[in-house]
Amino acid sequence: MPSKGLILVVEDEDAIRLTLRDYLRKKGYDVLVASDGVGAIKQLLDYEVDIIVTDYRMDVLGGDYWIKFLKRYCSDKRVVITSGFLRPDFHIPFEVVYKPFDYGELEAHVAQLLESPPGRAAE
Repeated sequence: MPSKGLILVVEDEDAIRLTLRDYLRKKGYDVLVASDGVGAIKQLLDYEVDIIVTDYRMDVLGGDYWIKFLKRYCSDKRVVITSGFLRPDFHIPFEVVYKPFDYGELEAHVAQLLESPPGRAAE
């Protein structure tokens, strides 16, 4: 079965990162993982990623600086931010999915984004 796309999952919680990786692989995606923004940058340099699904708050290169990096250097990528911390009134220039999230709903959202042109940040 051909891949539906290459997804980079960036999440510092091992259980979420690995479970989401396995779930998305079963759904037909190729999946890379990183536990923080620095690891994600390495993956982005080595692979042509279609979509980034990333946690907001991580100990190493997370939060506002990670968002600034994504906006400046990954404007050609589709990005989904996951967070159990952000409030809806806190502006993020990407789509946000709040934790705890349903993996099936997140996968449906990813599939929908992959059908749209890349680089469309939610302003």
